[in-house]
Amino acid sequence: MNTVRRNTKQLSIILDTIKRMPRHFTAEDVYKEVKKENPSVGQATVFRNMNKMAEEGILLRIEVPGGASRYELIAPKHYHAKCMVCGNLFDVEMDYIPDLENKIKDAHGFVFSGHDIIFTGICSSCRKKQDEEE
Repeated sequence: MNTVRRNTKQLSIILDTIKRMPRHFTAEDVYKEVKKENPSVGQATVFRNMNKMAEEGILLRIEVPGGASRYELIAPKHYHAKCMVCGNLFDVEMDYIPDLENKIKDAHGFVFSGHDIIFTGICSSCRKKQDEEE
């Protein structure tokens, strides 16, 4: 009985923290914030609960090639851009293409179930820093 209550409390702490996070956070970001006010909550607990929330559809897990997965509270489907300098993730303002999978010709036998697109480039802050250095 104690275990269930403890997990529920920890899940609540983690979810409350997530609601205060800026978009596109990592599990490590959440852990650092949780730890500030709740030092008894371990890293494995945060990671496990975040994975569970992603499986249950509370969080969207964004797999970032060459970096840590990012998360955000479920929002309408959209695309992202990753800065190749600072690694930050940004929302892209363009319409989501819900049937894109149906337009792809595949020679490998895939049955597509969805898609995530991450564009890459250099964000305005990093471009500004580069311009100042020149």
